[in-house]
Amino acid sequence: MANYPRKKKTLGHFKFGSVLFSTTLSLFIVGLFGVILIQAKTLTSMIRENIEVQVFLEKNLEQKDLDAIHDNLAQRSFILQKGDTLNLKFVPDEEAAATFIESTGEDFTQFLEDNPLRDSFVLTIAEEFQTSEQLEAIVAEIQEIPGVFEVSYMTDLVDSINKNLLKVSLVLGGFILILIITVVMLINNTIRLALFSQRFLIRSMQLVGATRGFIRKPFLSRAFLFGMMAGAFASVILFALVKYTQANIEGFAMLQNQQLLLVLFGILITVGGILSVLSTLRAVNKYLNMSLDELY
Repeated sequence: MANYPRKKKTLGHFKFGSVLFSTTLSLFIVGLFGVILIQAKTLTSMIRENIEVQVFLEKNLEQKDLDAIHDNLAQRSFILQKGDTLNLKFVPDEEAAATFIESTGEDFTQFLEDNPLRDSFVLTIAEEFQTSEQLEAIVAEIQEIPGVFEVSYMTDLVDSINKNLLKVSLVLGGFILILIITVVMLINNTIRLALFSQRFLIRSMQLVGATRGFIRKPFLSRAFLFGMMAGAFASVILFALVKYTQANIEGFAMLQNQQLLLVLFGILITVGGILSVLSTLRAVNKYLNMSLDELY
């Protein structure tokens, strides 16, 4: 009967195919959920940017008064600024009248001698100031500016958006917690099973006097490498999926934030390495602390 040579086992070298596949799949699921969160955040910002505050002015103000009100508003930190553009626009009463006539189809100038509409400033509040309490304080603050007649915004819409966002945040938070626990358990169990074949080699190294740190080192370095590779593979798959979706779904590109996507990919790679190291450390310590009988 022929004797076939058995492949010599090396400390820290375990079958990595299943570990790499499982970790990549787990991180891909986490990353996919992260992409959804990025899209939700971008969509929320787009909705909030359409919420306008109208500042109606007193009648018959001079140009210097209008300039003073504009400069006063422009200095306020709560106005949204995108790049170098401040979301603050002056709307004269003639333009407001033309817009009203165009949208309603009724020309009130035919039976009214005077234009009842007022000059106004239209501004957008930055997202971090859009709670109901902050908006009420902002309205009161603007109302005190000399020359301001009235300040209005869509109160019901803002309240509805804030309430719905709170509900969605709670639901997403619950899903994130469940997802994190599931992913950690999956990666931990996969690595523990992969190290099962190394348990006797670990014991042999202990018997010849190897320190715990010496035994752990090759396992942890290999696990960190596999974890980062899994994070990189998951990021590549996600990037390809996002690009494919952008090319085939109209308007999808508007919901993407390239900077946040890059941050997400970096997090996946880092988390992959850290989770793999922690799971490997736990598994190696378990086998280091087992008795010979328990190894069998």
